[in-house]
Amino acid sequence: MTDVATEGVRLALEAERAIEPGSNLRSSWEALFKEARVCTRCDLYKYATQTVFGEGPLDASIMFVGEQPGDQEDLAGRPFVGPAGAVFDAALEKAGIDRSTVYVTNAVKHFKFIQRGKRRIHNKPDAGEVEACRWWIEHERALIKPPVTVALGATAARSLIGKIVTIGKVRGAPLALADGSECWVTVHPSSLLRMPDEQARREGRALFLRDLKRIKARAEQLAR
Repeated sequence: MTDVATEGVRLALEAERAIEPGSNLRSSWEALFKEARVCTRCDLYKYATQTVFGEGPLDASIMFVGEQPGDQEDLAGRPFVGPAGAVFDAALEKAGIDRSTVYVTNAVKHFKFIQRGKRRIHNKPDAGEVEACRWWIEHERALIKPPVTVALGATAARSLIGKIVTIGKVRGAPLALADGSECWVTVHPSSLLRMPDEQARREGRALFLRDLKRIKARAEQLAR
């Protein structure tokens, strides 16, 4: 494995407690990680710096799924470490959720962008790219078996549910997934950064925090 890939494995498993080194689960996840590093299931790999795979404990009760890596995530090789990640981390802390206890990943594992001068501008993944990457999400979920999976935004919801949904219509209540677990849909943290004024941002963050508190309570309930 390259140094970057080795570091990715370390960061992804650093919070893990219950899974012993050398266990079948850990070995299976590491094999999946290595395979994802050389993914060519769609053309996005040709332009991105690297695959950005999920990270977190393999016995996590909550899995958060975003849309795709951003510019900073693409360079760092880790999910949610850019501006949206800062919003996400702050909201998790206020909701009483320790990020080291949850698994965080994206529906699409490579950064899709438009080059404008020296800047790389986020470009939304299309249906074919989301579908091609569902293979990875399905395998991550099959290994971790989270009772609660959270779709952060419409692209993540489409990947998990298999169809287009309107966030406003499904937000705040669980949706059943094929394996019997629950999917909760909320906004992507990046949408809170794009809101036009401070009042809208305050209201948006309050609703996002409400969603996270409900998700935390539900995950705790299912764990009893």
